[in-house]
Amino acid sequence: MEQQRGSFTGKLGFVLAAAGSAVGLGNLWRFPYLAAKYGGGIFLLVYLILAVSFGFALMITEIALGRKTRLSAIGAYEALNRKFRFLGYLSCVVPFIITPYYCVIGGWVLKYLTVFVTNQVSEAAADDFFTNFITQPGAPVVFFLIYVLLGVVVVRFGVEKGIEKASRIMMPILIVMTVFIAIFSMMQPGAMEGVKYYLMPDFSRFNATTVLAAMGQLFYSMSLAMGIMITYGSYMKKEANLEQSVRQIELFDTGIAFMAGLMIIPAVFAFSGGSEEALGKGPSLMFITLPKVFDSMKFGTVVGAVFFLLVLFAALTSSISLTETLVSIVSDKFGWTRKKSCAVILIFLVAVGIPVSLGFGVWSFIAPFGMSLLDFFDFISNSVLMPIVAFLTCVFVGYVVKAKAIIEEVEINGAFKFKKFYTVMIKYIAPVCLVAILIFAIMEAMGVITV
Repeated sequence: MEQQRGSFTGKLGFVLAAAGSAVGLGNLWRFPYLAAKYGGGIFLLVYLILAVSFGFALMITEIALGRKTRLSAIGAYEALNRKFRFLGYLSCVVPFIITPYYCVIGGWVLKYLTVFVTNQVSEAAADDFFTNFITQPGAPVVFFLIYVLLGVVVVRFGVEKGIEKASRIMMPILIVMTVFIAIFSMMQPGAMEGVKYYLMPDFSRFNATTVLAAMGQLFYSMSLAMGIMITYGSYMKKEANLEQSVRQIELFDTGIAFMAGLMIIPAVFAFSGGSEEALGKGPSLMFITLPKVFDSMKFGTVVGAVFFLLVLFAALTSSISLTETLVSIVSDKFGWTRKKSCAVILIFLVAVGIPVSLGFGVWSFIAPFGMSLLDFFDFISNSVLMPIVAFLTCVFVGYVVKAKAIIEEVEINGAFKFKKFYTVMIKYIAPVCLVAILIFAIMEAMGVITV
């Protein structure tokens, strides 16, 4: 039986939901540590330039494909050209890989929120707290399961009552909390050196690695090449202005990432002096370094609890969009009800997520290419499959269905102001950039280059 397709109630609902998808751990966890590692201001400048060019072109392409066909990724590509049906399946592989391990990290965030709410900030600041937690056989799995259930319950209620309503509540709270903690962080003694490092570009640190790292982060952050924006586009009403909506989504996404940098980098300077060691902590910056920062603050328990609540909101909005994409894929493919599709996806997430969660402890012997299961899935999805999917999408739009197909969809609501720029970007510039990302990632994984 064919199911009636849901839709967002209007432009605001769509923008908040799509922005909720883009804003997640990539903004609050990944962006600050990459900015710290790659020179602060120069990384920020490069990222902003790429966001309004490269990111704009890819996002408007995917949302337009979804709205034009009213289908999720598999059906959308097939509807426009049957020979490219494989591209729909390939893009759908990405969220099936990402969602389970994303939920594992979401469980970690939920654990840290619990720690701060129960006033265990000193314990969380210990050097071995994070490692001891993720290597346990029970606790990480429990928090993972709670987190997965939260996301699936929201998706179960559908587009308007579930995703849109959750995004309308979470996104404004997220913005307010981000601004509050950023201001608090910048007021700490010594923090202004961090602000200067973050906002003032040092052009002596500009190189190809900085550009490629910023491009990779943009790709990760904006939920591109994984079917999400195609799925959300399929729920977008025709009367909504597509070009304007994409700009607003970018503003949300980039703004939250920018504020996350103002939360974390000045705090690192304030409490560690901005040493190379502290700035180079990388992925552990949030879970190892920040608890030490909060432990040193007056009212650090409260600030830490607010911060991890913020991160939990951001993580949930993104994992909800990932889960919705999976539900949409199986619902469109098999004609199942939303209830049945949610149940099947829940079973899948639990079955795959538990081994990933245990991959740092009792199942650590499962280590493809010397990586944990989480790191391996992250590499395959973000560094290999996503650039390939995006490159093939550029080829598909630029040379098979032609850019005109996307431009016509955008112009339903008026003139496409940047259509000439869009055509050049999607046909020539974006494909070259995506190939560069792919080569860079593979060479880094093979140890040919070190960053």
